[in-house]
Amino acid sequence: MPVSPRQSEILALARSLGRVTVEDLASRFDVTPQTIRKDLNDLCDQKLLSRVHGGAILTSGIENLGYQARRMIASDEKRAIGAAAAELISDKTSLLINIGTTTEEVARALIDHQELLVITNNLNVAMTLYPYPKIDVIVAGGPVRKSDGAVIGAAAIDLIRQFKVDTAVIGASAIDEDGALLDFDYREVRVAQAIIENARRVILVADRTKLDRTAPVRIGHLSQVQVFVTDQLTSPKLRALCGTHGVRLIETLSTDNDADIASE
Repeated sequence: MPVSPRQSEILALARSLGRVTVEDLASRFDVTPQTIRKDLNDLCDQKLLSRVHGGAILTSGIENLGYQARRMIASDEKRAIGAAAAELISDKTSLLINIGTTTEEVARALIDHQELLVITNNLNVAMTLYPYPKIDVIVAGGPVRKSDGAVIGAAAIDLIRQFKVDTAVIGASAIDEDGALLDFDYREVRVAQAIIENARRVILVADRTKLDRTAPVRIGHLSQVQVFVTDQLTSPKLRALCGTHGVRLIETLSTDNDADIASE
């Protein structure tokens, strides 16, 4: 099905921003929200976009969005997730933090912590935390992925395996309904797997748009994490998996105190 000129412009915006909303598009094109919803549905039917609450995101099962575009997707939700995850981390502890826009928000929320040791393959996390005198930062060595500042490869894995930390903070590009945690680059996945294997506790941070995406490389499974911090878990299957595997679920958008579910 050919796309209309307006739909082509919507696709271009999605490629630039990562996410488009019905409200913004209706205002931009001076049409009704119903018209925009039909455009988005048409583009989703052709698997060019994926619908999310209030809009749509660019669809790709084999290639990730640009890093700046990913930063703009659910930015407020990611900040709230980062703050909630940081509250779980005590002073005088050790951390492994991997690449991701949400893990960066955790790092920003950690700047007032005291006597932390942070090992990371995320140059953005390192640049955020190294100026603070009460936080020691160790950066994994190896090739730097230009698209996002991730340090990848065997040298990074070797360094990570020298540690056994209190907590790992990891992100994922997509989360499947069966609980699989997924990413796009097998080299980054190997680093993430080493991080999981060398931590006493694993905190997964991911907003709900990750449930609308797919990626080809398996990091691991939800059962390997102890805490899942998200804005809102919209999947009943994943919620049930959290209960089955004793994963503590924290939803930052919930106003119900019982949303913080400890299923240990």
